[in-house]
Amino acid sequence: MTQWTSAVGAAQLARLFSSQQERPAGPGTRRPPAYRALADGIRLLVLEGRVPVAARLPAERELALSLSVSRTTVAAAYEALRAEGFLESRRGAGSWTAVPAGNPLPARGLEPLPPEALGSMIDLGCAALPAPEPWLTRAVQGALDELPPYAHTHGDYPAGLPALRQTLADRYTARGIPTMPEQIMVTTGAMGAIDAICHLFAGRGERIAVESPSYANILQLMREAGARLVPVAMAEGLAGWDLDRWRQVLRDAAPRLAYVVADFHNPTGALADEDQRRQLVDAARSAGTVLVVDETMSELHLDEGLELPRPVCGFDPAGSTVVTVGSASKAFWAGMRIGWVRAAPDVIRSLVAARAYADLGTPVLEQLAVNWLLSTGGWEQAVEVRRHQARENRDALVAALRRELPGWEFDVPRGGLTLWVRTGGLSGSRLAEVGERVGVRVPSGPRFGVDGAFEGYVRLPFTVGGAVADEAAGRLAAAARLVESGTRGGGEAPRTFVA
Repeated sequence: MTQWTSAVGAAQLARLFSSQQERPAGPGTRRPPAYRALADGIRLLVLEGRVPVAARLPAERELALSLSVSRTTVAAAYEALRAEGFLESRRGAGSWTAVPAGNPLPARGLEPLPPEALGSMIDLGCAALPAPEPWLTRAVQGALDELPPYAHTHGDYPAGLPALRQTLADRYTARGIPTMPEQIMVTTGAMGAIDAICHLFAGRGERIAVESPSYANILQLMREAGARLVPVAMAEGLAGWDLDRWRQVLRDAAPRLAYVVADFHNPTGALADEDQRRQLVDAARSAGTVLVVDETMSELHLDEGLELPRPVCGFDPAGSTVVTVGSASKAFWAGMRIGWVRAAPDVIRSLVAARAYADLGTPVLEQLAVNWLLSTGGWEQAVEVRRHQARENRDALVAALRRELPGWEFDVPRGGLTLWVRTGGLSGSRLAEVGERVGVRVPSGPRFGVDGAFEGYVRLPFTVGGAVADEAAGRLAAAARLVESGTRGGGEAPRTFVA
């Protein structure tokens, strides 16, 4: 059976390798042999996620021509990668990328800390902010006022409360996407929505194409559902999707589903432009792939004057390709576990029918609270509070990182809640481990990749600001020094800061 799930062309790999060589080397650095430089370059591309794991590499002769080196050089590089566990080969199937055995994904960093631990530990694991008051309290009070008529019913609404479905449909229509209530299902958060979609469209063993990197919790949800994940590397920085790679994966791997975050991507913060959205929808339609679009960050645009592209579903007027997922958790509050799906009516009917064997429905009181927010103007005011808070936190964290860790690299996104940070050659997994010893909790890069990619990254959310951001950056710098020195951090006690 073929072991690879995507392919990297010779010209594409040569471009990626050449871009590495443009990075300045440190003073006194000796140039390695050509085969060693090529092997190290491919290994780094795999660890950074720019070449996916389980991607077929070009034949030796083909790559040698693209790089203008001898075939012997490429053969020696491939042999070195095989010896180190970064390449597997089989006669007749070619060679494909891998990561060495014994490198499990780190388990730490995304689960929220218990409140009693927050006095001594700065938690940068979860991209979630406190509730925007007084809007949470007002929404719950408004929901209680609306509750009595519903209390006289059975309380089970598998598709969601009719009033909230209508309100959500009206909001899509106001965005230029005509929508009926029959195209909406209310779920228990975005995770509940995507879980239901995966069970409907992608049975165990089906392929699902995912951005690389992507949102860690969704990747784990799909793994546990038995999906075969096919990573598609993001373009560099904040450039968004690499459409050539997407077309190739959709054509060659023929995944049943593809999961993307077009609006302030988690973790990179990239915003896909209209042309990228149009091209990806067209490619998915041609391949027969259902495109699941996560809009949970779409309202968190932070920079003034930013013109947002049309929603991805706006490029699928027939509704046959795009399924959209939204949520109140990021834009409003993570404790408000209300999400929704917008799709064709027949898809919604299938999702609702399947729900009888899952969770039956979403809590009525929380649905009423979200409907109160959306229908009274409270949502817009609360989200504006959230944007202001995230903008201030982002700017404070960026300034602190540039001061304390000038060798770390990142692009500042124009929205969302996360920074995707290259850690100057340090292991993100080691930083996560040592960070907890000095009082700061961060998720390492491999949590956001498939099979061990992105070891040289961490994700930092805009959840702290002011003096706490300064302290968080200081603790990260302390963790980086300990990782560089090769210690386990036992000799330095955490500094105490009460937020």
